[in-house]
Amino acid sequence: MIIRIIGEGQYRAPEALCEELNKIDNRIVVLVSEEKAEEFRKELSKLISEIKEKGEAIGAEEILESDIIVPPEDLSLEEAKAVFTGSGIFED
Repeated sequence: MIIRIIGEGQYRAPEALCEELNKIDNRIVVLVSEEKAEEFRKELSKLISEIKEKGEAIGAEEILESDIIVPPEDLSLEEAKAVFTGSGIFED
């Protein structure tokens, strides 16, 4: 799966990592719906860190369509309400 982090590039993520990211994504959906801003920011930061640490960075010269687009870490809670709804950005 190809994941783009807005403003930071693309990463190739193996299936096992995607399962882990989906769990974090599901927690973010709950935190956003409960309007828990601080906890939401921590989980979004964790989501992005996991992608960067465990995914394989894709060079800028390689142009691939992204399967998932992850918002930047500075996403506000209000903006997150439009992104992290239903099943979130990762499909169950």
